[in-house]
Amino acid sequence: MRTRSLTRRLGPVEVGPVGVGAMPLSIEGRPGEERAVATIHAALDAGVTLVDTADSYHWHAGEIGHNEELVARALAAYGGDRDAVLVATKGGRGRPGDGTWTVTGTPEHLKRACEGSLRRLGVEAVGLYQLHKPDPAVPWAESVGALRDLLDEGKIRMAGVSNVDTAQILQARDILGDGLVSVQNRYSPAVRDSEPELELCARLGLAFLPWSPLGGLSRSSLDGPSGQEPDPRMAAFHEIAAERGVSPQRVALAWLLARSPVVIPIPGASRPETIRDSAAAAALTLTDAELARCP
Repeated sequence: MRTRSLTRRLGPVEVGPVGVGAMPLSIEGRPGEERAVATIHAALDAGVTLVDTADSYHWHAGEIGHNEELVARALAAYGGDRDAVLVATKGGRGRPGDGTWTVTGTPEHLKRACEGSLRRLGVEAVGLYQLHKPDPAVPWAESVGALRDLLDEGKIRMAGVSNVDTAQILQARDILGDGLVSVQNRYSPAVRDSEPELELCARLGLAFLPWSPLGGLSRSSLDGPSGQEPDPRMAAFHEIAAERGVSPQRVALAWLLARSPVVIPIPGASRPETIRDSAAAAALTLTDAELARCP
């Protein structure tokens, strides 16, 4: 049996082991304001202290910052303790309103984007500001250099990078030093391409924030796509969940937490009951035998 700490380190800050990705509250098919706010409040009530957002999390054109403003309103209306809550946002991507995503990593854009995030979140400094994705048209050092300037100006307290490879992490570390505290890449039981990046983060002491950490866990995954054998890794999560009397999603998050002490999953949620279930993964410790069934 492996034991875990009740908190995890994100730079100099301690946060709950499971965060919440607020994107589903603002993109296509988003819930109404009342349910969206209730979802964030449920996360905080369940012990979640990391809320992940971005200026590009919106649905229609002309809604830049929809999710940031929603998060700010939800926090302002929360009756509990907000002091330990860390809001992490991102800049460098856009949504023109037709369902596509753009990437803009020029220093000028990133600095303007940060100013907009500060205004929408209603803070003097962003707790964690992340470069959303490398822009192939802009040298990586120039994009990361904008984060260095924002740190030096006191507009952000900590910096992170997202959707990056190991070389980009190392270069960002050289530029940002201890100001770089996190990496946010896609990683889940079904998608493990970022294993090298996770291992590097563990060596460097950087928090690793898996986005879409529950990808591939639908009930249909037990049968596999048409004409294909089911993925045995996914079947194991469902089987363990049935044995434990919990959801496969909770088992998957517990598995992620067991991967490394630097892992802080940020599952998306659009309903209070969903984030309550995800947050409960912090209290679920898988046995070595169970972990071995999820290779």
